[in-house]
Amino acid sequence: MNAVVSNLQSAAPSQIIELFEVYLSANLHNTNEVLRFHPGTSVSSQNIIWAGVSYSKMPIEASGFEYNGQGSLPRPVIRISNLTGLISGYLVLINLFNPGNDLAGAKLVRRRTLARFLDGANFDNNTNPFGTPDPTAEFPQEVYYFDRKSLENRDLVEFELTSPFDLAGVRLPKRQVLANACQWQYRDPDTCGYNGTGYWDKADQPVATLAQDVCGKRVSSCKLRFANQELRFGSFPGVGGYQ
Repeated sequence: MNAVVSNLQSAAPSQIIELFEVYLSANLHNTNEVLRFHPGTSVSSQNIIWAGVSYSKMPIEASGFEYNGQGSLPRPVIRISNLTGLISGYLVLINLFNPGNDLAGAKLVRRRTLARFLDGANFDNNTNPFGTPDPTAEFPQEVYYFDRKSLENRDLVEFELTSPFDLAGVRLPKRQVLANACQWQYRDPDTCGYNGTGYWDKADQPVATLAQDVCGKRVSSCKLRFANQELRFGSFPGVGGYQ
């Protein structure tokens, strides 16, 4: 972050590069795939490589990320081009597995760096003409979750996002009170936090592979995964009976 600040304060600051990562989860979307995009309006009209990772060119318009310190948390809107049918294709596959879900619950990470820190592979002779590549130089990452699809047509798909602190879809300090239905996204490092190699299905029965691993969203499911550890259960078992 210090390198970013120093450059922005210089007489000729480098261009800001905006990158998006969408993390799907097997229990919600039937895949743990990660989609990486950039808006295609920066130094490269092709894919961008940063920190050794490729971000596909995809016309994207995102707004509403600003925090003002007052009132409700920001609920950004992101619009993604659908001219190739790529996004609608993903939604069809997801809804076959989880009808009506669309991208709800998927994590979106907004990352921003500067052109001078992009990998040399983006440029002729593998040399960045703006500066020295640095895979660690970036603004603080911003994490949101897809809340609902607000528009879908042949041109674009629009989604409303929500803060991790607003996962139940209400404004702070309120939150939906459920006794035995975890509201965290399974295996998400920011909420659930489970990354073990023990696997169970929705009925808490052992399974052999990660692909079969689906959390039952109950306290009993959490206890299986966090045996002898502090539970990371995203609800309120104290309000009533639970298993």
